[in-house]
Amino acid sequence: MGTLLIRPPGHRRDVALRPAATAMVWIGEGHPHEMIAVPGVALGEHDVLVAVEMSTICGSDVHTVHGRRSAPVPLVLGHESVGRVIALGDGGASTVDGVPVRIGDRIVWSVTISCGTCDRCAQGVPQKCRTLGKYGHDRIGVHGDLTGAFGSHVQVRAGTAIVRVPESLPAAVLAPASCATATAWAAVARAARDHDLDGATVHIHGAGLVGLSAAAIAVEHGATVEVLDPAPERLALAARFGAGPIDRDPDVVIEASGHAVAEALTGVATGGTVVLVGSVFPAEPVPLDAESIVRRLVTVTGVHNYTGSELAEAVAFLAGRGRAYPFVDAVGEVRQLADLDEAITAASAPGAPLRIGVVPGR
Repeated sequence: MGTLLIRPPGHRRDVALRPAATAMVWIGEGHPHEMIAVPGVALGEHDVLVAVEMSTICGSDVHTVHGRRSAPVPLVLGHESVGRVIALGDGGASTVDGVPVRIGDRIVWSVTISCGTCDRCAQGVPQKCRTLGKYGHDRIGVHGDLTGAFGSHVQVRAGTAIVRVPESLPAAVLAPASCATATAWAAVARAARDHDLDGATVHIHGAGLVGLSAAAIAVEHGATVEVLDPAPERLALAARFGAGPIDRDPDVVIEASGHAVAEALTGVATGGTVVLVGSVFPAEPVPLDAESIVRRLVTVTGVHNYTGSELAEAVAFLAGRGRAYPFVDAVGEVRQLADLDEAITAASAPGAPLRIGVVPGR
């Protein structure tokens, strides 16, 4: 299949790709992905073209394919990637810390694309920009075909947070940084606004990659962390990420499963903070005992995605203290891009690894 490229306004630089890039296009529930060839792109002035090293399958990709999450079609799914810059728009681009991006840089990038000027961006929540775009979530067309991680290349658009990453870190560690690790960092950082985590107790519901990442990050902030999950093998894995039992009501509860919101609200200590991060689709309504929340002086907050600085801090953690934890083991299988449907089926199976990696191959 192919798509009609409606050329966006503004200055563009045409880049031919030999051999052609490839992308796996999802056309709707019950249909297999279709591989398309993309022989060239029209780069905006501050766009970056990246050759994908590895992408990973996030739970939201699985939810979309199985019809539990709405998405416009056709689209290229996937938003967890690491890759290398192979072309730049004529105006160039900069990383989160203001350093110019160069050809050959190894980078990760945010799932969101923000304008940087609207009221929400100005308030420090660019992930909720008024004109938000998202990799792996937006229909292909006006911005070309390379709009998601499940391709050989991604066209990283202006307004995306870009972070240069170390050559020494494995792709399996870096690919999930742009979703799971950065979201976990944002959740722990939000809790740290209310509590000094050094000496604090933390409950984390859910031993998926977000929950396990949050455990390691909180431990490195000095907290004692207990992870709750119904799967014994995940609890065993949580111990490798620094978790263990706590001996008092938690000062902070991070709900990263989507299944335990009520338990999180009732289980936090007086004066505590509950951070809701879970991503089950669709989510069941949860009764709220407002009197209990008020009388116990509980703060309830939500975290969805993250800022560019939080992505940079997550990468710095992985490159530093995070090396002590088994992040590389999160990717339990690696499959070829052409086998994406089989990879998603494997990611959906009971007992699946935290992540399955996808590599372009030739």
